[in-house]
Amino acid sequence: MKGGVGPLTLIGLQGIPEVTPGSDLAAIVAAALTTAQLALVADDVLVVAQKIVSKAEDRLVDLGAVVPGTRAQELAAITRKDARLVELILSESTEVLRAQTDVLIVRHRLGFVMANAGIDRSNVASAGGREQVLLLPRDPDASAAALRAGIRQRCGVSPGVVISDSFGRPWRKGVVNIALGAAGVPALVNRRGEPDRAGRPLQVTEVGIGDALAAAAGLLMGEAAEGIPAVLVRGLHWSSPACNAQTLIRPLDEDLFR
Repeated sequence: MKGGVGPLTLIGLQGIPEVTPGSDLAAIVAAALTTAQLALVADDVLVVAQKIVSKAEDRLVDLGAVVPGTRAQELAAITRKDARLVELILSESTEVLRAQTDVLIVRHRLGFVMANAGIDRSNVASAGGREQVLLLPRDPDASAAALRAGIRQRCGVSPGVVISDSFGRPWRKGVVNIALGAAGVPALVNRRGEPDRAGRPLQVTEVGIGDALAAAAGLLMGEAAEGIPAVLVRGLHWSSPACNAQTLIRPLDEDLFR
């Protein structure tokens, strides 16, 4: 990071309309900034909820069209979950890590270890009587980069963009938001070798800036009916090179628990 310590401001963008497949997210966010009389400046970061990104990218699936296979039915019996939902979870995952009553923890195809492969029903409206669920974006880092480019085209400034989602954590209760995708910000900053206050070099310190931004914005986004799917973060300055959210995923050969 660079510069001195200064105030960090978070502003929830109000009045964002319901996002539907094909919605132009960059135009929607730019309009919300204009309504709030906010002009983007260098080093601004926009944290955007995964849900509106997935909706815009039409990651909605009609449960009625899903046919569960044998493995999905077996896991549904163990977890007491809808077998159709379990089938979708399996299709988005590379490995089932834990299955018990009301719990299905998997390794998502993108590398995230998460419940239900991030597939969500909350704040997903039914369509024509059909029950729908929402999958994660196919490539959240690419989604962040595309949104950043679209906002630059409309606003003349390239903000950092973080796509966030709420996550549970091992050994901790409560969910916090983490970065699924990132563009234009250093999602992970390696501070190894820098001196601490006593002059000793840091040995293992890497800072998850992407996750920290997502968690901070999550305080404004909320988890229920708050209706604030985008947050402007202002006042964070950095000198580290930008890197995407995939850098935050610990490689399998560094798994400390298996």
